[in-house]
Amino acid sequence: MAEINLKEAGILLCVVVACYWNSLYCGFVFDDVSAILDNKDLHPSTPIKKLFQNDFWGTPMSEERSHKSYRPLTVLTFRLNYLFSELNAVSYHLLNLFLHAVVCVIFLKVCKLFLDNQTSLVAALLFAVHPIHAEAVTGVVGRAELLSSIFLLAAFLSYTKSKGPDNSIVWTPIAAAVFLVAVATLCKEQGITVVGICCVYEVFIAQGYTLPVLWDTAVQILLGKGSIPYSLLQTLLKLVVLMFSTLLLVVVRVQVIQSQLPVFTRFDNPAAVSSTPARQLTFNYLLPVNAWLLLNPSELCCDWTMGTIPLVESLLDIRNLATLAFFILLGTLVVFSIRYSGDSSKTVLMGLCLLVLPFIPASNLFFPVGFVVAERVLYVPSMGFCMLVAHGWKKLASKSGLRKMSWIFLALVLLTHAMKTFNRNWDWESEYTLFMSALKVNKNNAKLWNNVGHALENEKNYVKALKFFKQATHVQPDDIGAHMNVGRTYKNLDRSKEAEDSYLIAKSLMPQVIPGKKYAARVAPNHLNVYINLANLIRANESRLEEADQLYRQAISMRPDFKQAYISRGELLFKNEQTFRSQRSLYQSFGT
Repeated sequence: MAEINLKEAGILLCVVVACYWNSLYCGFVFDDVSAILDNKDLHPSTPIKKLFQNDFWGTPMSEERSHKSYRPLTVLTFRLNYLFSELNAVSYHLLNLFLHAVVCVIFLKVCKLFLDNQTSLVAALLFAVHPIHAEAVTGVVGRAELLSSIFLLAAFLSYTKSKGPDNSIVWTPIAAAVFLVAVATLCKEQGITVVGICCVYEVFIAQGYTLPVLWDTAVQILLGKGSIPYSLLQTLLKLVVLMFSTLLLVVVRVQVIQSQLPVFTRFDNPAAVSSTPARQLTFNYLLPVNAWLLLNPSELCCDWTMGTIPLVESLLDIRNLATLAFFILLGTLVVFSIRYSGDSSKTVLMGLCLLVLPFIPASNLFFPVGFVVAERVLYVPSMGFCMLVAHGWKKLASKSGLRKMSWIFLALVLLTHAMKTFNRNWDWESEYTLFMSALKVNKNNAKLWNNVGHALENEKNYVKALKFFKQATHVQPDDIGAHMNVGRTYKNLDRSKEAEDSYLIAKSLMPQVIPGKKYAARVAPNHLNVYINLANLIRANESRLEEADQLYRQAISMRPDFKQAYISRGELLFKNEQTFRSQRSLYQSFGT
């Protein structure tokens, strides 16, 4: 195994610093607000054990509103940042920058298992500067990807040492790999996918099998014409250990989320609640969309939910051609890598493993996730992509007629990607700059219009914020949150009549009660605030107190654990001199 010298590590460090030093001037934006600013698990006053009981955002895993993202080790690093500098964003971004450099160095070490030194450095440099990583590195919550990647790669490197010089099994590296897999999974869920990478490595690279050889061996055994080779028995034993360890981790993970999948709305992931064939066609189309982002990261967006990518609802949709082309290319590469022996096929196989397997949890193909496309989940898959590109570049550079052109092309790619990454970092300077940059890419996402409005609202610029909130209602007329935002802004502008009209529109869009079906599971909890906001608005009119009380009671009937509804109703009853009923409502709020 080729070792990394200080010169190579220094080059990668300098490149990472050159691309990301301006991230130190960025603040906490987007998901950072929930994960850092609003997360009490970072505070020293919160017991450490809470980190292992709550999700990534500080919500108890047992609660329905939890996203079930269990990443306690990542939250622990946020807590260490808080201990060092509280909410000074510089230290959070600095640590992310350092972790990205560490990932680049470890990735270089992995590449050297399959590529020569020069090509390995090319792959690592491509990875270091790729613009798709801005969200994972400059966005503080992207630390989950960075930490998980470190332990994922470390687990794989450990596993590659599990074969002794006499083809015997060395158990210590396997035990270390299993431990590192568990640690990677506690940083982010996709860490567990390295087990699949290890399995493929064991069969096709460590043992040198190809698909035809495996097929012939299986046929001979089934026909009783041969016995199972000792090397194959060793391979099966190692695979059983890996799979059993994985199963154990999955069981523990299921217990942690209490056998409940998170609840997402159709605004988070429209295809997940669509009918056949729109659901299947859209999910499959998202695969080439993600591949295109890796190949051409020219238009990046922090939020791809809602109407960013229209549903593929028919087999006649021309976008299905992109899906077909993607699967043909992927299938061709897979067949080449497992059918033939040789260094090139092994390199392609490992590139595909790093590209495909870590992406599976985010693919929507097995279970729905809370997003359509998320650029930071491409952090690990981009390793496989960069390895494949570097391998292809090596093939071109080896041809005398294309050597000079290939070097020029490589230099242009590295330079343009580095400049794009540097400029992309500035988008994360503030919430306003981030969401305005996203609107340049996509104007069909109501959430982006809402978020720009929120940024302006925080600056007390209600007039301008109202324009963005109203645009959100035009883009997505059935977006309850957008109409609530319009109503709240009208209220801040002392335009009560318009505020009430907006709240009534939002209320009319709430899901209707279905007998026998739990209402709370079908609506975002914050949408129920429309009843509170509307009631708080109209109770300023003494003649409408009963109407306001009815709204509070309606919210409570829809969600019996809605504390704010009990508290607001108690305040109303107290104002209306119904002291006993007021006390009872307040007591109920403490009991929920």
